Order: sequence, then structure tokens, then C-alpha cells
Amino acid sequence: MNPVFEVANLSKAFGGLVVTNDVSLAMAPGDRVALIGPNGAGKTTLVNLVTGNLSPDSGEVRLGGETVTAVDAAGRVKRGLIRSFQVTRLFQDMTPAEHLGLAVLQRDGKTGNIFGNFLRMPDVMAEVDELLGKLGLASLMHRMVSEIAYGQQRLLELAVALALKPKVLLLDEPAAGVPQSDTGRIEQALAELPADLAVLMIEHDMDLVFRFAKRVIVLASGTIIFDGRPEDVTSNARVREAYLGSYANASPVA
Repeated sequence: MNPVFEVANLSKAFGGLVVTNDVSLAMAPGDRVALIGPNGAGKTTLVNLVTGNLSPDSGEVRLGGETVTAVDAAGRVKRGLIRSFQVTRLFQDMTPAEHLGLAVLQRDGKTGNIFGNFLRMPDVMAEVDELLGKLGLASLMHRMVSEIAYGQQRLLELAVALALKPKVLLLDEPAAGVPQSDTGRIEQALAELPADLAVLMIEHDMDLVFRFAKRVIVLASGTIIFDGRPEDVTSNARVREAYLGSYANASPVA
């Protein structure tokens, strides 16, 4: 199967500090990949490079075989590369329905209608209803974001990302800041993502990594030191030294 997303020999330095060091990886449709590593490993910088928020010093980013290294962040979104953030970036005075309606209009290039009443657009609202229903947010669709729980806000962010019809979805700690009582719903939503969607998730919670990922990439000092099966990561000497520590003595969650 041809890769839907590729990074080839990507490098980035700030002054004399190399934060991304000749990184290469590829993902096929349907991949479930976790990107892990210690704080300061360069995970966020790598995501900023592949999404177009930073320019690399060298290397390439490809989507569906097209080189997009010189394409800006908005252009990559249009090509199906969608990112969520570690800290929610929702508008507190807007409703879930408004967030999703605007995302659908943006995706379809109908920004001229962005200030129109999309609540009266049957095709838009059908999609809004379906997405909110799938993520258990239907009853909250007309509530202000400021009035709903943080875990539900994280689910809404995922719904907005899905409304943009991603081919590649980058998730930055999707359960960060969410109470333990609400993480099960987020994990369920992750398990129900479209089967053909390639997902790269940055995550520190190793239990969640082992439940979600079919493949684990470990980044340390800007360099990939492991790329393989979750069941092999804890036995890798370099990974144990660089990151896992005592967790390596535990068994992966089935």
C-alpha cells in the first residue's frame, strides 16, 4: 500500500541546537501510530514541521505522494492533514453546532456563507448531527463551549477535526487535562475513528499508547531511536535508557 504521509530526512536547528535530526517516517491509510519520547525530545517541533507551522532546514514532507514542504499550513489542511492541539483551542462563546458548521463550510469552500444561518442548511446540519451523535455530544449542540465539561470539549475538538475530512490526523495528547472518569469516552472515540484514516498520536500515557497504537515511534534528542511494534518497545535498550525507565519493567496492556 502506498504511503499517504511521508517525512524524508527532515532536519531543523535553532541556532546551534539541532531539534529535529534527519527524521524519516511513513504512514499508510489506516495506520495507528504513537509518537513518544521524553520532554524536549522534539515531538512538538516535528509536528510543527510536518503541519507547515515551521519550515525545515532540509528534508521533505509528502502527502499522497505530493511534496508539500513549501505548502503553507492552510494548504496542507486542504490536502487532508489535520492536527489537534494539546490545549483546547475552541471558542468559549460558540456552540458545538457552530464549531462544526463552520468547519464543514470551510472544508467545502463555502466561506461566503460563514455568517449565514447554516442551521437552515439541511446538508450541513445533517453532518453536524451525525458527528455530534457519534461522539455523544448531541444533547450539547446548542450549549456554549464554556458551559460544557473539559472532556466534552476534547471530544468536540475531535469532531471538528473529523468534519474537515482528514486523510492524516495528528493528535497531540488527546486526553491531556481530562479527568480519569472521562478518558474512557475519548478512548472509545479514538477506537471508532474511520478505518482508513492514518492517525499519529503524541502521548505520554503509556497505557493509552499500548491500547491505541499498532506501531510506536520513539523520539529522543530529535532522532528516531525506535520504530516498531508496541510489544517490542519495552525491551529495546535505547528506549529503556532514554525514556521508559521503570515502566519498561511492566507488561504492555493487552
